[in-house]
Amino acid sequence: MKLHVVSHPLVDDVLSDLRDARTPPTEFRRLAHRVSLLVAAEATRDLPTAETRVETPLETTTVRTLARRVVAVPVLRAGLGMPDAFLELVPTAQVGYFGLERNEQTAVARRYYEKVPRDLADAVVYLLDPMLATGGSAAMAIEGLSGLGAHPVRLLCVVAAPEGVAHLEKAMPEAEVFTAALDRELNDRKYILPGLGDFGDRLFGT
Repeated sequence: MKLHVVSHPLVDDVLSDLRDARTPPTEFRRLAHRVSLLVAAEATRDLPTAETRVETPLETTTVRTLARRVVAVPVLRAGLGMPDAFLELVPTAQVGYFGLERNEQTAVARRYYEKVPRDLADAVVYLLDPMLATGGSAAMAIEGLSGLGAHPVRLLCVVAAPEGVAHLEKAMPEAEVFTAALDRELNDRKYILPGLGDFGDRLFGT
């Protein structure tokens, strides 16, 4: 499995405020948008393009445009902090949704909602889930997308734990992960350390 940790001074800067427990939800949402832009820019670097011709105000010239369908699938609810940034970069992308909920006692995810474009074999598919903790929910979502023909699935996240990366590498070795940070470990409640807390709660102020 390919793991890409986005190394950029702007990523470091935005993470410093995202991690700060004093950052209020309104500012957290702005920062989530900013870091999502940076991660998405890296994850879309190799999208295939094709040549076409356009008329500039002065002459005819050759330009390059996207050559494949792009699909972004945020995981509810924390993933809702990421699609606006993705669509800012790829406004033609289709958007689907996966509803996954983690059991707080067992840390095992269950899928309660799915609305995803069908027949993904011809698309470049991005799963948007800001926290890769145990890897269980990411593996479940990637398996579902793979069953619809997506190959490979690219996971965009803000913070990842080594345990989640290892689980995903074993369960879904053909996936690719793009993350702003690879943190130290999970605690006994399966939260990422040092992490930034519960992304969904901080995003929505709950």
